[in-house]
This record gives sequence, structure tokens and C-alpha cells, in this order.
Amino acid sequence: MLSDELINTLRGKIRDEIDFRGAMSDEELMNKTEAAVFQWCERHPMTATEKVKLVRRLYHSFRGMDVLQPLMDDPAVSEIMINSHTEVYVERHGVMTLMPGAFESKERLEDLIQSVVAGVNRVVNESSPIVDARLKDGSRVNIVLPPVALKGPCMTIRKFPDKPMTMDKLIELQSLTVEAAEVLRELVEAKYNMFISGGTGTGKTTFLNALSQYIPSDERIITIEDSAELQIRTVPNLVSLETRNANTEGKGEISIRDLIRSSLRMRPNRIVVGEVRGGEALDMLQAMNTGHEGSVSTGHSNNCQDMISRLETMVLSAAELPLSVIRGQIASAIDIMIHLSRYRDRSRRVAEISEVTGIENGEVKLKPLFQFREDGESSGRIIGTLERVGELSRTEKLRMAGKEMANGRVG
Repeated sequence: MLSDELINTLRGKIRDEIDFRGAMSDEELMNKTEAAVFQWCERHPMTATEKVKLVRRLYHSFRGMDVLQPLMDDPAVSEIMINSHTEVYVERHGVMTLMPGAFESKERLEDLIQSVVAGVNRVVNESSPIVDARLKDGSRVNIVLPPVALKGPCMTIRKFPDKPMTMDKLIELQSLTVEAAEVLRELVEAKYNMFISGGTGTGKTTFLNALSQYIPSDERIITIEDSAELQIRTVPNLVSLETRNANTEGKGEISIRDLIRSSLRMRPNRIVVGEVRGGEALDMLQAMNTGHEGSVSTGHSNNCQDMISRLETMVLSAAELPLSVIRGQIASAIDIMIHLSRYRDRSRRVAEISEVTGIENGEVKLKPLFQFREDGESSGRIIGTLERVGELSRTEKLRMAGKEMANGRVG
């Protein structure tokens, strides 16, 4: 086990030389690091494996993510949760464990945080202690500093695979059935507006990436996100937009609402809003209602009906409109609701696919098309399937897209 004292001593020597020489290339830094380690080992013998670990640890403390770099390089790690400089949790395959090694000091964690936010032109400090950002590899980062975070600097990193998830892979993982995937393909191609809901960590972004593979490649897509996570690679004509926080003077903020409004002037065929949390829901609904069919967005909720209620609340936060008007906007804008759940066996599945059929008794009416039915457990794994429970009522877009329906069914 490499001691904190050793790491700090050698890092200080290397840093002094970097300061003296100015900027270094990665190769020069690696050579300098190796030289410092070999010089130290002349008086303190180490095994070859220990030397390699020490060199990598020191190099990553300057160029990478320090003690987190091995976790960032591990494809099995999906989330890294830093509660404080002494407490780091890691999620692998849905299982959360406490990492044995942590940061040498609070200051070292603070240095890493400032390096991360500086790399994406964001600012985080005591006056602005919360920030969302992303790393160069696309990983999403949330940072909270004291005094908001009581234990000390807090950072959560959500990693994403190098290759986007495909529907075929989701079917293989039993997240949904072949039949449900075929229905969704038909609906995406026919430009049905969709909304994906689910709790934290249920795989909404992953599912949206997979769903986007059904978008025809000759269309123009605009994606709008707080921090860019989507990996749409099947559509060449793609514009990705990302929000910007206000600067230290409180100016220069660009919100999701600003980006949605701007996107309408960019001639999109479809607009994809990574996640709606507030007043931007009104702008998203208006975009869906003004000819941008086939648009998609996501949000947090417990089920499809709950997501409708949350959208109502979001729109109310943006404009004082009668509830009947808001519900009319939702019913005419959104065609399909898809809800994802994370079950007790840590599996992520499509729990429900419902159609928005209109307004009934003053409320938005949902008609379930598919629902997950649990049939028991085997070896800790939930046994069940996404069953078809209803047929699509609003078929106008399918007919306009020239889609054939067999016996009144799509898919």
C-alpha cells in the first residue's frame, strides 16, 4: 500500500520541477515521474509492480483523476460517489462498495474538483457551491462544496459506456421484449412524441440513446441538456446544445428554456431535451405542439401518471395558466409515455408503456399498452415479462407515415 506521505513527497518534487520548467507534455511528465520514482527506489527498494503503481498514481495526480483514475479506467464501474476526502463509494454491476483507498487530504480533493470544473468552463466556490459538469469522456459530474456539504467537498461521477447501449442489448438484458421494441421502432419512425420517466439511476439516458437509433438518419436533430450525456451516433445532422451557468458576476447564464427557444430557429426535425425539471417543460410542450413531431424528453417520476402530474406542476412554475389549459397542452403534445424502474434485484426494466389518449373528466387520460408483470424469483433474479395489455388508439401518425397495421395492431 502506497503511503500518503510518500505520494505527497514525490508529488512535491515533481511539481517543483514543473513550475521551474513551465508547461510539460504528457510524455515529459511521465519521464520526469519515472525518474523521481527510480531515484527514490535507489534507497528504498520496491518491487516492479509497486514501482508501476507509484508511477501511475503520481502521473494521474497531475494529468488524470488522481486516486480515481483506476476507477475511471474500469469498465465495470458505473458510478463513483465521493462523500468526503476519506469516504469514496463505487458501484459495480449495481452493487455499492466502500473504496479502501481515498484522498490524502481535503485539499487534494478540492484541487481535483477545481481541475474538473476548469476543464469544462464551469465555476464552483463557496458563493456558488453546486455545479453539474461533464468530463472529456462524457461522464457526468455533480459537485457540492461546503457549507452546503457538511462532511466536506462532495463529488458524484456517473460514467457512461464508450459505445451507446442498443435496443438489441436491452432486449438481451431483458429490459424489454422484442415485441415492445418493435412497437417503439414503428412509433419513433412515425414521429410520435415520447416522454421517458423513471427514478434516479433507472437508465433514462441509456434508454433514450438506444431509442434514438430508430430515428431516420436523414433528419436533423437538436439535443438540449444541462450537461451533455446523449450519444446519438446514427444521425449525421446533429447539433448538441448544453446549458451554461452564470459567471462570478451572476451574468451569462444560458438555461434549457433559452436553448429550446433558440433550437426552434435551427430548423430541427426533432428536438431531444435530456431532462426537464422546471419551467422548461412549458417550452418543450410548445415545441412538440408546433410541428416538431417525434421529439423526446425525460423526467423523474414514480410512474407514468405521476409524471403527468409533475409536468403540470413544472408548467405552473413557468406560467400562471388554468390547469385545464395545461392538461390540454400535455395531451396534445405527448403521444407515448415510457416508464423505467429499478427493481429489488438491481435490474433496470421498462415497467410501462402508455398512450396519452386525450382529456377525460378534466384529466389527462393514459391507456397502458405494455406493463411489466412479475412472476416470481429465481436465484435472486426477478422473473417476469413486459406484457402487451392494450392497442394503440391514436393511429393518425402511423397512417401518415404509411405504416401498415395488422388486425388493428402496430408492431
